[in-house]
This record gives sequence, structure tokens and C-alpha cells, in this order.
Amino acid sequence: MRKQAGRFGAQYQLGHVVSVDLSKRPFALNLGKETIQARTLIIASGASARWLGLPSEKALIGHGVSSCATCDGFFFSGKEIAVIGGGDSAMEEATFLTRFATKVTLIHRRDQFRASKIMLDRARQNKKIEFLTDTLVEDVNDVVKQEVTSLKLRNLKTDKVWDFPTSAMFLGIGHIPNAKMFEGQLETDADGYLVTTNNIFTRVPGVYACGDVQDRRYRQAITAAGTGCMAALEAERFLEREGQ
Repeated sequence: MRKQAGRFGAQYQLGHVVSVDLSKRPFALNLGKETIQARTLIIASGASARWLGLPSEKALIGHGVSSCATCDGFFFSGKEIAVIGGGDSAMEEATFLTRFATKVTLIHRRDQFRASKIMLDRARQNKKIEFLTDTLVEDVNDVVKQEVTSLKLRNLKTDKVWDFPTSAMFLGIGHIPNAKMFEGQLETDADGYLVTTNNIFTRVPGVYACGDVQDRRYRQAITAAGTGCMAALEAERFLEREGQ
């Protein structure tokens, strides 16, 4: 896809967007050492999975630690899996993983769930899913073996600490949209996702958002690519109307 875009004249530049100015056109993107100006802007910065913040967790990403059940669930067919979280994302991940796992244990730090009733009931009715509440993950084993063998857990009510055998740990604690640089200039929802109409239009003419930075529901490569195509077509039409 990159080679194809390059054949049509697309230019690539690496950089970290520090801030933006969408108050006038051309729009200005501050990259620290330089500023890029653009007559239209497509925001496709995605969303980052929330992690527990454990060093062992980071070291084992791709080796039994994952934030994407649809991406990695198949690799743990016939094994026991742990899912961390208590919201709709966790219920959805746990339910999906029962297609592959012999057992899925959903671990939540509270005794109440943030998940919607329909999602929670669906998970509770699944015989392959077990619940472990009031429990915190303190560590992930085993970094030396470069595979997940167990989780070090702590019960927050009894303070009991024990090793919980499992072959994988999936995070279901949500995502953080990569849209902080647009705060105050584009509308966001309560969780920071960019608000769009018809999937791609922001409130600023000429600025479009696509993919996971505005999509909190589907979060799939194919749907992100689809909205990316829509944004590109609309940006082209926008420029054509201006005679560019």
C-alpha cells in the first residue's frame, strides 16, 4: 500500500506532532524542529491499548501478553487464558476467546463490573468463562522463558498472594485514542475519541478523522482502511472545490 501511494506522488516524513493549529488555513502541524502546513488534514493516528504498566507485561507482549483477541486468540487454542478487565471490552474479549480456549478466567480488581448488562449476562452464561473479582495482577511470569506461564495475583480484600497458572494474558481495559494534540480544537467524547459525522467529518472544514482515533466500536484494520479511503476521497473533493 505504501509503494502504491508512493507511485502516485505521496511523500513520507517521520515526526512527532507536538501541537497543531486548526484555527486558520493552511493548517499548521508543529513537529518540534519544523512546522508542516496543509490545506487539508486526515487524522489517522489510531488508538493505543491500555496496559497495566508492569515491566514483565511489556517484556512479554507478543509472547503471551496481548490486547487483541481477534489477532492472537488462535495461537492459544486448547489452552487456558486470562482476561483482565471489567467493562464491555473485557466481556467481548473473554467471550470471543472461548472459541479457542478450554477456559477463560476474567480477572477484575473490583467486585462490580462496568460492563453493560447484556454483555455481562452473555459472559456469565458462557460455561467456559470463570470470574475472579477483587483481584489485582502484580506480575506476569515468565520473562526468562519468554512465555506466559502464570500471573502473580493479589486479592484486594484478603491480601492473599498466589501464582495463577495460565498460558496467556489478554488486556480488556480499553484503549486511549491518540488525539491529545487536538484537544480544544476538535470535538472529543468523554474518553478522548474524536467526534465525527458520517464516520470521517470533523467540525473543522477540511479536517477528517478515520480509523481507531474516532472508532471505538469496531477497531478492525479493514474498517479503519475503509474510513481512510472515505477521508481521502473527501479531501480530494474538498481541494477540487477550491480549485486546487
